[in-house]
Amino acid sequence: MEWTRSKKSDEFAVLTNIIHEEWSDLSVKSHKNLKGLKTQNLRDHMSEEELLFSALAELSTRRIAETEKTEGLEENKIPAKKGGKIAKDARLALEQKIGKSIITGENFLPLEK
Repeated sequence: MEWTRSKKSDEFAVLTNIIHEEWSDLSVKSHKNLKGLKTQNLRDHMSEEELLFSALAELSTRRIAETEKTEGLEENKIPAKKGGKIAKDARLALEQKIGKSIITGENFLPLEK
């Protein structure tokens, strides 16, 4: 099967959503909806905490995938879940200490009119 840019992009989006959903308990689409976003980039509207846990999930996923030498979409779904879980565990620990969720509908940048 020929590897196309579109296929690679679609697979990247699938893995990104798995990682995001694992650490935040929200799909990317649900998180955008929570913030009232339509076409805007979610990252541009994330809080410092949301960005930090997203970065932790992505870094953990990448390191696990490198260590396990995974290839292709199906194999990389496993590190995506594991990496997301590392960030989720850290998020839950912080939320327990501060007594509130770090996942928020607030926006870092003002919404465009």
